[in-house]
Amino acid sequence: MSNDLYVPREHQARIEAELGRFAVLVCHRRFGKTVLSVNRLINAARETRRDDWRGAYIAPLYRQAKTVVWDELKRYCGFGLDGCTVKFNETELRADFDNGSRIRLFGANNPDSLRGMYLDGVVFDEVAQMPLRVWTEVIRPALSDRKGWAMFIGTPRGKNALYEIWEKGKTDPDWLAAMYRASETGILPVEELEASAREMSPEEYEQEFECSFTAAIRGAYFGQLLADADREGRMTDVPADPSMPVHTAWDLGMSDSTSIWFVQARPGGTFAVIDYYEACGEGLDHYARILDDKGYKYGTHIAPHDIRVRELGTGKSRLETARSLGIRFDIAANIPIQDGINAVRTILPRCWFDETRCAPGIEALRHYRRSFNDRTADFSTRPIHDWTSHAADGFRYFAVGFRQPEPGPRPARSANNYNPFGDTHARD
Repeated sequence: MSNDLYVPREHQARIEAELGRFAVLVCHRRFGKTVLSVNRLINAARETRRDDWRGAYIAPLYRQAKTVVWDELKRYCGFGLDGCTVKFNETELRADFDNGSRIRLFGANNPDSLRGMYLDGVVFDEVAQMPLRVWTEVIRPALSDRKGWAMFIGTPRGKNALYEIWEKGKTDPDWLAAMYRASETGILPVEELEASAREMSPEEYEQEFECSFTAAIRGAYFGQLLADADREGRMTDVPADPSMPVHTAWDLGMSDSTSIWFVQARPGGTFAVIDYYEACGEGLDHYARILDDKGYKYGTHIAPHDIRVRELGTGKSRLETARSLGIRFDIAANIPIQDGINAVRTILPRCWFDETRCAPGIEALRHYRRSFNDRTADFSTRPIHDWTSHAADGFRYFAVGFRQPEPGPRPARSANNYNPFGDTHARD
C-alpha cells in the first residue's frame, strides 16, 4: 500500500504487509496509527474495482473525527495540489473520489447515524472510548454482504471494547492482533520517554506508552472500588434468588441509550447486582417486553426525576406511558450529581456483581470519570458525558432511590472465596 504523500515507517510497512480482513492494533502514543489507517482507506478507495465502494472512519465523537482526521484525510488525498481529483464535502465530512468511491467520517456517540448503510472498509479510532455494540450491532452487519474489512486502532483505557476486541483478535486466525509499546518500537527517543515518565504518573505512562490494559483510569470515580470488588471475589456468578424481589434502576434516554440495572437486596445489607440491560432508540414498550422476558419477580422500579416531563408529541409523560404498560416507578430524589456519586461509593463495597450478565455495565462504571483540564491542571467537578454515562446514572439512581436495609455484617468469606449468593466460587 503506497501513496506519493505517505511513506510508511518500518512498523507501519510491516502492518500493511500482514493486514487481513480484520485487524486490531494496540499502539503507543505518536505511533502513527491515524496516518496508517487513513491511508489504508484512501488506497482501498482508489484501487477498488467497484464504482460504489464505501469507507468509514469512526471516532468516539463526531467532533473528534473532524478535529483529528478530516485534515489528515484531505492532506493525503492531495487537497490543494495539482491533479487532486477528490471532492470534499465539508458539511458531511465526506471525500468523493472520481471512480465513485466515498470515505466518510462518523462519531460513535450517535450509533443510529451509522445504521442502514453498507460498508466495504471501516476504521475504528480510539476504540477504548466506544461501546462495543457499535461494532457488534451496527457495523459488523453492514460489512456482511460486501465482505468488507475492519481495522481497530487505539491506546488502552482499561478493559473495555478495545480489550475485548484485542482478546478476540489474539485467538482468531482471521485477525491480525499486534501491540506496539514505546519501549520496543524505537519511534520516540529514549530521552523523550524518560522525560514523559518523570512528568506523568506511573499509571498514565504505562497506559499511554506501554499499552497497559490494567493501568488505573485517570479521573475514574469508582475504579478503585471496582478493583477491590474484583480482588475480593465479588465479580463472579451471582444467580437470582427466586424467593426475593428484583429491583430495577433506570436511566431513561430519549434519542440515546436507556440502561437498566437489576438488583436484589440480600440479608446482611449486601446487594446482588444480577443483570444489566442497555439499548438505544427504543420506546418504553420495548423495555416492558425485556422485563417480561427476564422473568424476574419484581419489586421497586426506580427512575430519574425527569420521567415526569411531558413529551411534545404525545402530551404524556413517560411516567404515564410506563404506568399504562404496567411499570410503576418510584422517583429518585433530584440531588446534585456529586452527592449521587458519593451514594454509589457508599454502597459499592456491599455489592456483588454477576460478571457475565453485568459486564457492559461494570465496564461503564469502571470508566466513568472526570475530565482533566490541561489549562488549569486540574480535574473537572463534573463527569464526562459519554458511553459510560447511562450505566453510571442508572446505578446512581439506585443508590439514591432505593430504601436500603440496615447495614449488617458483611458475609463471611472462606479462604477459597466462597460466594454467598450461589453454588459457584469467585474467581481468584
